[in-house]
Amino acid sequence: MARATWRARLAEPLQSLPTKEIPGQLKQLIKDHDINTIVVGLPRNLNGDDTAQTTWVRQWVDDLKTKLELPIYFQDEALTSKQALSFKRQAKSRVDDHALAAAVILQDFLDTPEAERLLS
Repeated sequence: MARATWRARLAEPLQSLPTKEIPGQLKQLIKDHDINTIVVGLPRNLNGDDTAQTTWVRQWVDDLKTKLELPIYFQDEALTSKQALSFKRQAKSRVDDHALAAAVILQDFLDTPEAERLLS
């Protein structure tokens, strides 16, 4: 998970949660961090085609939408883990790999023009 500082529009790593714990803990995180939008990384092949994981993520988000009253957007997550590891090595950071990858995904979303964002 990551959060964005809207004034500066910069994403920063927050924390990682096991997938099963996200729905239960997300409501508290939303309240604690005044979150008004959810961004979920959408895994695809490098050529942009959907995979079995893409289908699973879409179904998981459909279930999550029944529990939250916030807009949920998809953001392509291609190569974000590689970017996160590169940033981590350069900064000699101890930040969790998944949280750092989430920050990369969120920053990609923030850098995407609103008209091009994919609402789930």
